[in-house]
Order: sequence, then structure tokens, then C-alpha cells
Amino acid sequence: MKQILRIISEGAAQAFQQLAANKLRSFLSLLGVTIGIFCIIGVKSAVNSLEDNIRGSMAKLGNDVIYIEKFSWGEDPGQNFWKWMRRPNFTYAEFETLKDELQLAELVGYWQFLGSKTCKWHSSSVENCFFIGMTEDCRDLFHLEFEGEGRFLSPIEYQSGADVCILGYSVADGLFGTGIDPVGKEINVGGRKLRVLGVLKKSGKDLLKPFNFDNGVLIGYNLARRGFGVRAKGDFQRTSISVKAKQGVDVEELKDEITGVLRGERRLKPAEESNFALNTLSIISGLFDKLFGTMNIVGIFIGGFALLVGMFSVANIMFVSVRERTSMIGIKMALGAKRWFILLEILIEAVVLCIFGGLFGLLLIWLVTVGISKAIDFDIHLSLSNAFWGIFTSAAVGVISGLIPASQASRMDPVEAIRK
Repeated sequence: MKQILRIISEGAAQAFQQLAANKLRSFLSLLGVTIGIFCIIGVKSAVNSLEDNIRGSMAKLGNDVIYIEKFSWGEDPGQNFWKWMRRPNFTYAEFETLKDELQLAELVGYWQFLGSKTCKWHSSSVENCFFIGMTEDCRDLFHLEFEGEGRFLSPIEYQSGADVCILGYSVADGLFGTGIDPVGKEINVGGRKLRVLGVLKKSGKDLLKPFNFDNGVLIGYNLARRGFGVRAKGDFQRTSISVKAKQGVDVEELKDEITGVLRGERRLKPAEESNFALNTLSIISGLFDKLFGTMNIVGIFIGGFALLVGMFSVANIMFVSVRERTSMIGIKMALGAKRWFILLEILIEAVVLCIFGGLFGLLLIWLVTVGISKAIDFDIHLSLSNAFWGIFTSAAVGVISGLIPASQASRMDPVEAIRK
């Protein structure tokens, strides 16, 4: 054991000696390893960060919510756009039918996009705020979270169509800024005054959100029908219905029930194709999985070429190192050093050099991820597992690049080596 530790320490010492004595040559030779690790582990870190974000979003929203839309999230939008556009919008009557007849649903929500308007408060104004009218269950379906003391509409406020609203984070910031609590204040929308019930938390970093409400204003659907020109049929603006399954209910069973009720409501014949789509977050997750797989392959492909160049560069360093120490190797073998001792010593030197290059690559990844996270307010991180794989890959490159020089050194004839 002591002998092994001695070999490791001597190999590491010789590697650092190479780095100190030939700085430029070592830097250029290890640059390939650094770039390779940067490409492979950098892409893997970005993909893992995106995947963690999506998995976290799905965990919060739940994969048991079905979004009933005109279009399918899993189909090519360019290929089927006109087919989707010809489909009818969902009506409030269809929502009521689903809410009454679905036995496997816990929540059924209906919302309608009402267009964009300008919101004013005193001298402040925010243009192009989109308005959405929604039913009561949308609060839980969209997992709405509020800043401070904010709240959703009460049942009385919803049923009576009271002039109240909920502001998105960006709208509230534009109207009131910091230091002013919007709750209880009245904003002006086209001459109509709406009392603010609360401000939604910033949508922020979650990629899988049914809707980003930061620049939106939410109102009750009864107020939307009464005061914002929404017709009961909902046939001129985008509408959607969301359904959450009861605890323990299989989503596919709920899809079958929704399909039966909605086809019956729309009087579709058995041979006719359904003119609606049932979407779940798992569809988006599957699309992202394909994207992540492609990104990983691209990263490995580019990084593999860089590692290949680095491998030859490190091998070249090791050939030079063996040539410079030929006499020393001969003396060691003459004094009784085993061939495996010489082989292991050279291999450890190559591994240490490559690990040094890999660590520099990991440092670059960490700096880039910190910079990107601050610039775009999205968490991209270098995990310990990715750092481990970076070091492991560097060590493997070191073994491969040092194998031939080490083998050559271990097969030297001691007498011939001492003469050189």
C-alpha cells in the first residue's frame, strides 16, 4: 500500500513539474481537454437544469390536469394550423355540461382571453395588459399564488360579477411601483373602475406554466360577460377548459369520460373526428425529453472531438516526458523498480494532467452558469454528479492518452535507457 501511495505521489509531483516547467506547452496541450469537458458537462448541466425546472413545475401543477384546447400540443402547429382554426371555440354551456356530468373530475375550470387594454392608476398607466375572465376553480387549477395579503375572488364577488380584479406582477409593478400596496386600490380600465384584490407572484423561472400571468389582469367570468363584451357562446375569443382528476383516478379514464360528454354535447357522429384536443403536461415533457436527448448528443459530439485533440496533445506531452527522463527510468529499473511501477507512474502523471485540464473546464462552466443565471433570472447550475462525471471523463482521457507512452517506458531495457 505504501508503495502504491509513493507511486501516486511521485506521478502527481512529476505532472505538476511538467506544468511548472513548460507552462505554454502544457496549457496548449490541455486546452483540448478543457474545451471537451466544457462542451460535454456544460451542455449536460444546462439540460439537467432545464429538466429539473420542468419536473419541478410538473410536480407543482400535477400531471392529472387535462387542458381541453382546439389544438394538440403534440402535433406540428404549421401542418395543422388551419384545421385547428376551423374548430369551434369552447362555450360556457359546454363548461357547465362538463361540470355537471363528469363523475371522475375534482375541478372543472373555464377561462376566456378578453383581449388587451390599458390600465391606469392616477398618473401611472400600463398598456397592452391582457385580460382573462375565469371561473372559480381556475384558482386551484392554475395554482395561483399571491403577494402579501392578496386573495382570489370570494363566491359572492364571483356570482354577482363584482368590479374586482387580480393583477399580474408586472402590471402591479408598472402601476404602483415599490412601497405602495395595490390591495384595495381602484384602477381605471376604459372608464370602468376595478378594485384590486391581490397581486400574483412573479411567474419567474417555471417553464411549464399553463399561462404566464405577469402582464395580465384576471377577473371573474361573470364580470367578463357583464362588463367586457363577452358573449355567452364564446365564439370570438380564445377559450379553454381545464379538468383535474379526482384522487386515484387514472387520467386516461378521465379523458375517455370527457371525450364522451363533449362529443355528445357537440352532437358529433361516431365516424366524425373529434374537433377538440385533450392535452396534459406529459406531452410537453415528452417533447422536451427529445430536445434534451438531441442536445446531449450534440454536446458529446462536439466535446468528443475536443477531447480527441486533447488526448493526442497529452500523449505528445507524455512521449516528451518519457524521452526526457529515459536515463532516470533506466536507473530506477536497474535499482529494482518493477515494470508495472514505471507503467503506473507514467499513467498517473497523464491522469493528473488531464484532471487538471478537466478542473479548469469545470471552473469555466461554473463561471458561465453563474453569469447566465444572474443575466436571465433562470437557475442553471453545475451539480456534484456532473462535476464527478467531468473529473471521471478527464481521468479516463488521461489513462487512454498515457497508455502507449507508459507501456513504451515500462518495456525499456535498463542498460540502453541509462546510456541515453
